[in-house]
Amino acid sequence: MYKIALFILFSLPLFAGFFPQTVHTSVKSVKGNTITLNSRFPVNGMSGVIVHNYGSGLTAITSRMTQVSSGGDASLLSADVIDHDSLPTIKTAVRAGDKVIGGYLYNNILVLAPDADTYARITSANNKKWIHPDLFALYLSVQGDDRPTRENLANFSKKFQIGLVYIVRRNAAVLFDPISGKIVGQKNMSGLPKEGAYPFFMRFEQLDSGWFGSDVKGNYYSMVESI
Repeated sequence: MYKIALFILFSLPLFAGFFPQTVHTSVKSVKGNTITLNSRFPVNGMSGVIVHNYGSGLTAITSRMTQVSSGGDASLLSADVIDHDSLPTIKTAVRAGDKVIGGYLYNNILVLAPDADTYARITSANNKKWIHPDLFALYLSVQGDDRPTRENLANFSKKFQIGLVYIVRRNAAVLFDPISGKIVGQKNMSGLPKEGAYPFFMRFEQLDSGWFGSDVKGNYYSMVESI
């Protein structure tokens, strides 16, 4: 018997320490826009996806959600879970028993760093699927945005299947979940440059749009604190 899949589901590894663990659980109950999980996520603010089984080997992601309490309560988010104009919008309601993957795509991480040395230090120390900030810079250029915001990080992450943004702040690093808009990890960080490339480290001296480059003024650390 062959299986038809509307969406490819990844079997995500467990993280430890700074990186929240991915959780595979299910929906215990549904009340309006709030659901209760059978197993809670390790950190409030973690987002996840809900997977419905239609039978005959047919499954699909039907919604996004984020945990809002340590008791395992979560809020349903917008249903635009598949960023593809040619695919239909899934309208299946969330039901008790649906599977939940908390920390979906958390292994795919965009890095916003002040310089190349900091970026190399982060990516060499952790075995993740690192997304280079060059790709995000090109996306911002096409969109006409001059700096990262919660909104363009969320849109970029949905489009390119990114689960977390690793943001280097002054003397610290945070893990930002772009879907929930929450910080889900934080740690101290030393050996950072006094000033950073603005708006963040990338390998382009200047893009054709003119929004990025040496002529752009701003403080990297102040900018990332506003995200």
